[in-house]
Amino acid sequence: MKKILVLFIFTAILFSCKGKEEAPKAPGKTLNGAGATFPYPLYSSWASSYYKETGKKVNYQSIGSGGGIRQITERTVDFGASDMPLKPEELEEKKLLQFPTVIGGVVVAVNIPELGEKTLVLDGNTLCKIFLGDIKTWDDPQLKALNPGLNLPSKPITPVYRSDGSGTTAIFTHYLVDVCPKWAKEIGFGTSVNFRVGIGAKGNEGVANYVKRTPYTIGYLEYAYAIQNKIPVTNLKNSQGKIVSPSVETFKEAAKTSKLDPAKHFYTWMTNAPGENSWPIAGATYILLAKEKVEVNKEVVKFFDWAFSQGDKSALDLHYVPLPEEVKAQIREYWKSQGLY
Repeated sequence: MKKILVLFIFTAILFSCKGKEEAPKAPGKTLNGAGATFPYPLYSSWASSYYKETGKKVNYQSIGSGGGIRQITERTVDFGASDMPLKPEELEEKKLLQFPTVIGGVVVAVNIPELGEKTLVLDGNTLCKIFLGDIKTWDDPQLKALNPGLNLPSKPITPVYRSDGSGTTAIFTHYLVDVCPKWAKEIGFGTSVNFRVGIGAKGNEGVANYVKRTPYTIGYLEYAYAIQNKIPVTNLKNSQGKIVSPSVETFKEAAKTSKLDPAKHFYTWMTNAPGENSWPIAGATYILLAKEKVEVNKEVVKFFDWAFSQGDKSALDLHYVPLPEEVKAQIREYWKSQGLY
């Protein structure tokens, strides 16, 4: 009997140890978020690293900012994501909280085989006219004037725009409102607008795929998607009249003059920013929380707090601009004021 008892105790200890080794680090509810395609590559990277480090799962669906706003408003997800910031009064009406996570750039991708390795230059006026349908061919005199020496073909231009509700569209059209009176008067800005010409595609992924495979197209998309898909992008003339290329540095320059005020739930725009080296179509991307879901929000905040501490390298690797440390500190105070941190 003594031998059997010893064997039983030894077996119990062995299985107990094995159980401890295989248990997840921190089992719990999966956090579900949905919204902007703009930050999807980064949120996916953060979620993967966070799971490896903590055992906690974050599931993020790339459905567009319009869908993210709708789903958090309807309380069908734990957090929404949008590249279009909501105004303080709209947040109060919907009983939402809002904070930024990272800064990025919207770029203009083109497929013009005749250019080879050369880069097309556009300004606000010509970009506006292309998407209004007023400039119809690549050899238009206005494009030639900006690009002396380039072999611009006599081919029709096909603009590609987002067919879904999109914060990338909001940033792009907000820029066009700033630089083009006709666009401001006739089209306006928002997550969805009435594009007069071109082809619609779903998500940044859809725009990237369509432009990549279709000659003589032009589309707007988040920079990381252009890099990942190896699609040529244009340079742009900024508010100071300087021709600039999209990069982390020019996005960072655009963000310098923005005022991310916690009293206004960090509402701001970064389009057409002053600064000699500012990229003109930059913006922050935001997280939206349902105000009353305190316990769930605490878990969401833990994830983004981890990302603020551990995720800057991933952001830079994917061509996003991490928030300045002083802004992160303001966000943590904002969380504290809501009992989430």
